[in-house]
Amino acid sequence: MISLGTSQLIDFAYIVAIALFILALKWLSSPATARRGVLSGEIGVGLAVVTTFFNPGLIQYKWIILALAIGAMVGIPLGLVHMTAVPQRTALSHSCGALSAALIGIAEYYMSLPHVSRFEMTEIALEVIIGSLTFTGSLIAAGKLQEILPQRPITYRGQNFVSLSVLGAAAVIGISLVLNPNYTHLFPAMVIVALIFGVLLVTPIGGADMPTVISLLNSYAGFSAALLGFVLNLKVLVVAGALDGSSGFILSVIMCKAMNRSFTNVLFGAFGAVQVSKTKGEEERTVRTASPEEAAAILGAANAVLIVPGYGMAVAQAQHKVRELYDALTRRGVDVKFAIHPVAGRMPGHMNVLLAEADIPYDKLLEMESANSELPQTDVALIIGANDVTNPAARDEQGSPIYGMPIIEVDKARTVMVIKRSMSPGFAGIDNNLYYLDKTFMLFGDAKSFVNDILHELSGGSPG
Repeated sequence: MISLGTSQLIDFAYIVAIALFILALKWLSSPATARRGVLSGEIGVGLAVVTTFFNPGLIQYKWIILALAIGAMVGIPLGLVHMTAVPQRTALSHSCGALSAALIGIAEYYMSLPHVSRFEMTEIALEVIIGSLTFTGSLIAAGKLQEILPQRPITYRGQNFVSLSVLGAAAVIGISLVLNPNYTHLFPAMVIVALIFGVLLVTPIGGADMPTVISLLNSYAGFSAALLGFVLNLKVLVVAGALDGSSGFILSVIMCKAMNRSFTNVLFGAFGAVQVSKTKGEEERTVRTASPEEAAAILGAANAVLIVPGYGMAVAQAQHKVRELYDALTRRGVDVKFAIHPVAGRMPGHMNVLLAEADIPYDKLLEMESANSELPQTDVALIIGANDVTNPAARDEQGSPIYGMPIIEVDKARTVMVIKRSMSPGFAGIDNNLYYLDKTFMLFGDAKSFVNDILHELSGGSPG
């Protein structure tokens, strides 16, 4: 029997952890295997953490245990938030990961002085800059998602010039430190400028772009962790960070493609700015409304119903009532499916997670392309709290700020019903012509309450 040394056992455990990370990404790509992917990722992280304790270079275990205890005290409450708060919780997680990477990079710089090579300084500078801007950028994103900060873009004349100038200043300081790592007075300035850029990066971005921003910040946090792995000569951190960074970047590309927009447009286009109506007449158009009783009658008489969930459903925490509606209609022989837009909600996959929490069958969730192919044969399209992702202006009006963004074409269904609190516009700040069509019925009210009222009528008036 071959006896392996401690170093070889550590390397082997790290390889197993890396394999689990890769499997987690693979399984997370499908709702049917997502739980397995989460479990795989958790085991991989746990294995990597425990293995690190056996590193011969570790001396002071008490500080690590203290940090783990503090992290657990913060992390457990964050993990118990409602599903509607997951996007901002995710943004906070990104900020914590980025902050830890930046702080360790700062510590490595001062511990290595005065013998910091140019190559090491390059690694540290990149890691600290990316970690610092990701930290503040993620905090701003969390503030917007929590509605502590304005969700609409905060813009001013020349903002892109100012933002790029600040980024350029961070780069110049970083290069100066690479050329002479002993310019210690420049290091704090580099950190502060990077922190400022993170604020400037996310502040002009509107709520409609938050799914892309969240995935992009995830990418930045991953890359900062990978760079930290180079600084610490920790291979498992390099691989884990690279996987996180690359997957986040690819997801951001997918999000941009889903909105038919470029990275530069997302980062510098201030999408979500309030738009002024073109004519006064647009504000005076009338809409058709329906009561819960009328909505129940329409749904009960349909053969095929397509439900389009949006952030309004998440805010109302109506996903479980929507599941009850699905069950009630299915028992009546109605074919009920769900159309999921790639950027619905406030983070990638937000709607999928909410519906999975309510145990909606995976095979009833349709991606946008599949849903659009079925809508012409659909009797009723029921929109619950979705706005911009169903706006025909994205397809029909070249002057619209959302023109070109792929939408779920609910206007092709025979009847459209929209559960919405009011006629206020979505995050793009523009009117939705869908609401004024002859085939559209507006169901004004809280999503959870209105769906419950529909269930009450479908059950023959018995308590819902």
